[in-house]
Amino acid sequence: MPQPHSIRYVMVGGFLGAGKTTTLARLAKRYTDDGLRVGIVTNDQATDLVDTNSLRQQGFDVGEVAGACFCCHFNELVDTLGSIKDRPGCEPPDVILAEPVGSCTDLVATVIQPLKQLYEADFTIAPYCVILKPSHGRKILGGGTGGFSPKAAYILEKQLEEADAVLLNRVDELSAEEADAIAALVRERFPETPLLRVSARTGEGFDAVQEFLSQDGDFGRKILDIDYDVYAEGEAELGWLNCSATVEGPAFALDDVLTETIERLRDRLSVDGAETAHLKAIGLWEGFYGVANLISSDTPVELSLPSRCEATAAEVIVNARVAIDPHTLRDHVERTLAAVASDRSLNLDIRQTQAFRPGRPVPVHRMAEAV
Repeated sequence: MPQPHSIRYVMVGGFLGAGKTTTLARLAKRYTDDGLRVGIVTNDQATDLVDTNSLRQQGFDVGEVAGACFCCHFNELVDTLGSIKDRPGCEPPDVILAEPVGSCTDLVATVIQPLKQLYEADFTIAPYCVILKPSHGRKILGGGTGGFSPKAAYILEKQLEEADAVLLNRVDELSAEEADAIAALVRERFPETPLLRVSARTGEGFDAVQEFLSQDGDFGRKILDIDYDVYAEGEAELGWLNCSATVEGPAFALDDVLTETIERLRDRLSVDGAETAHLKAIGLWEGFYGVANLISSDTPVELSLPSRCEATAAEVIVNARVAIDPHTLRDHVERTLAAVASDRSLNLDIRQTQAFRPGRPVPVHRMAEAV
């Protein structure tokens, strides 16, 4: 009798703006180049996710779990994994890459262990890597809060605590001394956890990442001692916004619209003293796409995926995760889009805006005993 096809489940965590989507895209390409079939699952507290659109535009098979984190929508995660696995007319994937919500932690007890214990025949679980972005990691691990409250900083610290390996991202932007200083902070707090220096943008260090993820063994077993009241309050301090709109009119440079949108948002938020966890904007037009993003208040806006196109119409999706009241955030985003469109004599149609604070996490499963 033929053996059931076991899929490698690779989940990569990290705080908002850490570089999870870029990391997953790079891993997906590497696995594909190795001849493996790859699926991806993204996750968000709402619909209209920039990451999902970006990965699909890059040609990957992407499912999305929207409306809550993987732990709270565990059954939807399993259903999404199943839909990718059983895609009509397609061979099942060899690897599924999963990107959890960036404000979530306790994922070993609520996602990895339930998959291990309930779906052992369907999935083999890779080591759990957590990405650390230098800008907030340097501040929070150094004893500050990175511009967030101590409760929000608590989430980042707990994410690192449950990691099988920490990936120090964006090393291409750091001097050797800066990278060494952050690595020392990680070693001081988590001395038993391996640290790999990587750049998701350039691919530096990804041979080591792929080798680490290929291991089987005593991984995915770090069950946290976690205070869910602090965790919930930390998440709730972030304003969460997903906005989808269309712009149409005289020909315009799509990349300029995306970059200016994020730059103006950064400036408006800085007036309020609101720390940015992540701002993203994607523009889509006739097969072209571009992405601009900002990962913290003190870093420059980056055109991470340039479209290099002139457009007369485009769909624009903005995702914002900021330490600010969500209604204020909505006002900033909609006013910014209106100003960018007006400056170019473009018609703006805001189709949908979701602005809220995440609710208290209530996992479907929490397995305090690891296997």
